[in-house]
This record gives sequence, C-alpha cells and structure tokens, in this order.
Amino acid sequence: MNAPPGLLITGFGPFPGMPRNPSAALARRLGGSVRLRLALGRCLRVRVLDTTYAAIETQLAPALAERPAAVLMLGVASRAERIRVEARACNRASRFHPDASGRPSARLALDPHGPAARRSRVAGRALAILRRHGLAAGPSRDAGRYLCNASYFRALAEPCPVLFVHIPPVSRTKRPRDGARPARGHPDPAAQALALVEVTLFLRAQGRSVSRAAAGTG
Repeated sequence: MNAPPGLLITGFGPFPGMPRNPSAALARRLGGSVRLRLALGRCLRVRVLDTTYAAIETQLAPALAERPAAVLMLGVASRAERIRVEARACNRASRFHPDASGRPSARLALDPHGPAARRSRVAGRALAILRRHGLAAGPSRDAGRYLCNASYFRALAEPCPVLFVHIPPVSRTKRPRDGARPARGHPDPAAQALALVEVTLFLRAQGRSVSRAAAGTG
C-alpha cells in the first residue's frame, strides 16, 4: 500500500546580511509541533534549504518530486514590519544580489519557457487565518527577486497547494512580559508557530481536496 502524500515545510539557511535566518528556526518549530505530528505523523517533512540558486534543483526539486499534498514555504524579509503572505512569484531574478555562495542567478528569467508569473490559490484564505490569530499580516504581490521568489516560482509549478510566507526579522527588543502584546511586526515566535500550524492544517485539507479531484473521487 502506498504511503499517503506528505506535507512539505521549507525554510532557508543564512545568507549575506542574515547570519541567523529565523525562517529555518520557525520551520523546525512547526516540524516539532505536537498537533501537526499527531495529524500528519511521518507524512510531515521539513527541509531547510541552502540559500543558493543551486539548491532549487539539488534540494527543493527532489523534495517536490516526492509529490507532497501541499507545500508551506517560509522566508525572512529583512525590511518587513509584518508578516507578508505572497500571492504570486514572478519569472524573474536579479543579477545584483548574489546568493550565499557568492553567485547571482545565471539568468534574468527563471524559466525561459515559463509564464510571467505563477499565483497561489490559497494565499487569501491563509492570510485570513493569520489575521484571525491576531498577527499583523498583509498580502504581498512581490516576493522579490531573490531566492524566495525563485524557489516559490519553482514550487508553484506543482499541482498541489503552495504558499510562501515572509516573516519579519527577529526583534532586537526584549521579549514582552506575560500578557503583553509583542511589538508590531515582531510577533512572538510561539504566536507565529501557533497560527502557522492552523495554516498548515488548512493547506493539508486543500491538498486532500485536490488529490480527490485528481483521482475522480468524492
């Protein structure tokens, strides 16, 4: 009997200007969530990707080849003041921003034969979940021209639900006292994880619906 489709969560490792990438810590935190482990068991996969263009083919593509039911991708936006839910990824890259290995993208168009952009079908509802949990979150139509956009564009080529969420950098201020609200744009990691667990479960449900539709079952 074949194993049920898994759910993939990705974060990124360090890159120039970000020696400690909070998206990696958040991805691992979600991977250790008791609620997600009870719901998904061994079907939950967490991958922390090297912040290099080469990693799209050597690390992300093999993970996508396992045919996950849904994909949640996490990255850090160094200038963001709130969580950004990315609605699309564009078929473009910048030659002016080298990756963690010191190399820029080999080409301006990520896929010379691909569309100008790929869009997520689940971004709007995922944003509503984050806001319902009290997080400062907003929609974004520009995932940048770096690895976040490039990896998102690649993942959105898959038939399953895919979502990219940019988080702000870790606040340098003191952690708020019990009962106090965290500073705007810098929610407590536990609050981020709690809301993203709900987003992950939503993506899983959407992935199951897509799988049933593809199989022609009700």
